Amino acid sequence: METKPKIKEKLALLPDQPGCYLMKDRQGTVIYVGKAKVLKNRVRSYFTGSHNAKTQALVSEIEDFEYIITSSDVEALILENNLIKQYDPKYNVMLKDDKTYPFIKLTSERHPRLIITRKVKKGDKAKYFGPYANVYAARETKRLLDKLYPLRKCQTLPKQVCLYYHIGQCLAPCVFDVSQETYKKMTTEITKFLNGGYKEVKKDLTEKMIEASEKLDFERAKEYRDKITAIEMTMEKQKATMTDHIDRDVFGYAADKGWMCVQVFFVRQGKLIERDVSMFPYYKDPEEEMLTFLGQFYDRPEHFKPKEILLPQNVDAELAHALLDVKIVQPKRGQKKEMVELANKNAKAALKEKFSLLERNEERTIKAIEKLGEQMNIYTPYRIEAFDNSNIQGTNPVSAMVVFTNGMPDKKQYRKYKIKTVEGPDDYDSMREVIRRRYTRVLKENQPLPDLILIDGGKGQIEAAKDVLENELGLDIPVAGLVKDDKHQTSNLLFGDPPEMVPLARNSQEFYLLQRIQDEVHRFAITFHRQLRGKSMIQSILDEIPGVGQKRKQLLLKHFGSVKKMQHASVEDFMKIGIPKNVAESIVQTLQNSED
Repeated sequence: METKPKIKEKLALLPDQPGCYLMKDRQGTVIYVGKAKVLKNRVRSYFTGSHNAKTQALVSEIEDFEYIITSSDVEALILENNLIKQYDPKYNVMLKDDKTYPFIKLTSERHPRLIITRKVKKGDKAKYFGPYANVYAARETKRLLDKLYPLRKCQTLPKQVCLYYHIGQCLAPCVFDVSQETYKKMTTEITKFLNGGYKEVKKDLTEKMIEASEKLDFERAKEYRDKITAIEMTMEKQKATMTDHIDRDVFGYAADKGWMCVQVFFVRQGKLIERDVSMFPYYKDPEEEMLTFLGQFYDRPEHFKPKEILLPQNVDAELAHALLDVKIVQPKRGQKKEMVELANKNAKAALKEKFSLLERNEERTIKAIEKLGEQMNIYTPYRIEAFDNSNIQGTNPVSAMVVFTNGMPDKKQYRKYKIKTVEGPDDYDSMREVIRRRYTRVLKENQPLPDLILIDGGKGQIEAAKDVLENELGLDIPVAGLVKDDKHQTSNLLFGDPPEMVPLARNSQEFYLLQRIQDEVHRFAITFHRQLRGKSMIQSILDEIPGVGQKRKQLLLKHFGSVKKMQHASVEDFMKIGIPKNVAESIVQTLQNSED
């Protein structure tokens, strides 16, 4: 791949100093951020020699770059993490799964509760324990604590005791007066238990069991025995990994063929509770990529920094400490070293196991859009925006847009449009309105432009979209039309001036990609249209009924859920939720007439 003249000139001027570099595509969007001990060597390496497929894909998109000189490698590492957060580049290491780990929360209410939550609220004075790497572990632990400590379970206190009281898992503060001393004792023991003191709780229960047995109170002794059994089954079935009860995270990684896998073992109170697995393409030395990963990993709110982090030997411990301000250990012997080696081993196995799936996914997505670009003779359409109009007999005309990035749906970028300026079912003018609104806003807010626009329709819709883009907005974006056959299946791709059929093999990945895009945008548009129609129907029917205002309408919908369920309700059903009899009779009569 020949280096572009503009980049060649800038490569010759790179300094022999540490810093960060920002790679940009032809639209000026930052697509990759990296750090280097020597900027000159690192940046030049992208444009010389041979690279794996992942790095080649990155380099093929680079049209320009800029760099920031720093005074040290540590400063470059910190700056790199800040720039990644600022620009969110698509080729950087990103934790895209958005998963959050569950916590056990001990509330600070007058009558405290023990609940499972994934959100940590600062300032609510509650105590949080965790995180638990899977919800099953959290639920099992809470279920055990519910047996041991009968705190209230109801969010709102009922007027009478519930089942939890009868099975001994609630003190029923709804009926009985429970002292703060009782709550304080239970919350103290729960806190102690969740902080690793369950063995003391077990010992105390054992003593009480023996004492009850000596008093011939076998029923009470059995209760203590069951609680002890629950502790053993829930807490002690985990293999102890450390004896010092220090919270630590253990990192291991493996890299192969442009992909990297990082495994994190969460050790809490000396026990390995679960692991986190991340897999991603990398574009620099694995050791440096690992440091970038660490910065992003602990930037997420659900990842708390432990007291100690164990890392493999080849990762720069000083840089890691400067980045995280946590004790970094690189063990050379003993149990800690075995844990790091175990994490490395797991990472290598996971990478090997998943590699074939990742390659097949690449074949299905990245290579599909590359071949599509070749067939259409345009730049590779890494970002595709597709539009579809929906209306039935001219009612509630809407349009929808979906975005596919690197051949995959990017649902956060989807948009819905109510048609505002067009009267009746006019697909051409509807398309003009939506294209105008979409890309006027894109230009105004300096958002990224698509590499390809797909229109659900033929030559008329294509020309309508191109007219707005070129003559009104001055944009030169490829526009193609997706035409369906008699069975409403994707049939042809129209493109060019004038639009002509692009010859795509029906069994090719690029054709399957177009099918997925057209099906997705159609589904999104139809769903939006049905929502509007449903709201309109509800509004029109309920608004006809005397005595039903906005508040009562909300009450009805909240209680019954839909008009269909209201149609099968009786006058008494409506009166039960506070609707006056005369209004309830009007509702029943009106809905029955609408059903007829």
